[in-house]
Amino acid sequence: MTDVTKMLTTKQTALVDTLVATGCSITDAAKEAGYAKGDAGRVSASKALKLAHVQQYMMTRVGESIGLNATIAASKVLQLAQGARSEYVQLEASKDILDRAGYKAADKHMHLHAGDISVSIDLS
Repeated sequence: MTDVTKMLTTKQTALVDTLVATGCSITDAAKEAGYAKGDAGRVSASKALKLAHVQQYMMTRVGESIGLNATIAASKVLQLAQGARSEYVQLEASKDILDRAGYKAADKHMHLHAGDISVSIDLS
């Protein structure tokens, strides 16, 4: 148990866990976590989510969730690269895989060259 989780109440932990796991609204998460019903519960939950230690816990939980689901996302991109009906989707998925593997195409840059330029226009 970290210092942050020691500072959290049971309701705050349940609130954050519900939000991260389900992606529901604050009102629904507050109800699930045991806050008061209606607007009072939503307001209390909103205030709790603004506390630094609650935000830190939420960022930790979001990071864990993303890490756990990264393999699913990588698998989906690979499936798209190999078998999407659209060649455009296959191309974009393939480029994404290469980019993440460190083989990103060079960015296109406009190069300006300095030097003496003389323009003479005769309109006569």
